[in-house]
Amino acid sequence: MTPAEIRSQLEGVFAPICTPFSRNEDVDLGALHENLARYAGTRLRGHLALGSNGENRSLSEEERREVLGEVVRHRGHNQVVIAGAAYDGQREAERFLAVAADLGADFGLVLPPGYFRKQMTEDVLFRYYATLADGSRIPLLLYNAPGFSRVTLTPALVGRLASHPNIVGLKDSAASGIEEFLPFQCDTFQVLAGSANFLFPAMMLRSAGGTVSLANSFPDVASRLYDLGVARDEIAGPPYQEWVARVNHAISGSYGVAGVKAAMDLAGFVGGPPRRPLVSLEPAQVAALRDLLVREDLLA
Repeated sequence: MTPAEIRSQLEGVFAPICTPFSRNEDVDLGALHENLARYAGTRLRGHLALGSNGENRSLSEEERREVLGEVVRHRGHNQVVIAGAAYDGQREAERFLAVAADLGADFGLVLPPGYFRKQMTEDVLFRYYATLADGSRIPLLLYNAPGFSRVTLTPALVGRLASHPNIVGLKDSAASGIEEFLPFQCDTFQVLAGSANFLFPAMMLRSAGGTVSLANSFPDVASRLYDLGVARDEIAGPPYQEWVARVNHAISGSYGVAGVKAAMDLAGFVGGPPRRPLVSLEPAQVAALRDLLVREDLLA
């Protein structure tokens, strides 16, 4: 892909889609297909499959292949698929990225290894990402998510990696600090916000878009926030961002993946239960979440 094609594919809002499970915790591909059919009718740019909201670490390798294959086959016309890779061993990451390419994913999103965190120096991480990118048949994005991996990608490391021809971007899900990465935004390297909480300010600083969990349940809301960022609307943008952040805090900020899935159920998608050791929201919590979403005019 040319730089213009890569930028075009990464501009917009991506849903870090959840993996639906049946009551016995089997992957429910039928429910996933149903969700994808609804997402195809939205303005979402595409999907991040097998990310944190997809409960990547709770899936077997076979399940990861099944889920990713389903997402690729049933995405909407012109929607883009990013495959999440979260491994502590490089050989496993290499194998998965080869499978992702075979299945038709457009990009890979790679979480840094975190188990041997003290040994993950910048030189080790540089070698890890650079050699993964050397062998990958799909372009890669870096994933800065210290809340999950306990490893923080520094601006110095990202700056070094941004020059690799097969590393084309970064998703930043850290609580703060995306402004440190936005100077690397250019034709060959795109910076994506990893939360609806800071999508608009990131776009005001020229971010390409974001991968935000709110898009799982309310894709039109996330798309509207993106539109305000594209327009650089300094009048309507800040209050809409404040409202979105309040809603997002009530869903994923308060309850994590279980909250995202509950909100999906309430919004007419199929969220279903998370896989153990995660637990579903209690009925009283679901009721409270529904009441809040009604007050915010997101549900009737």
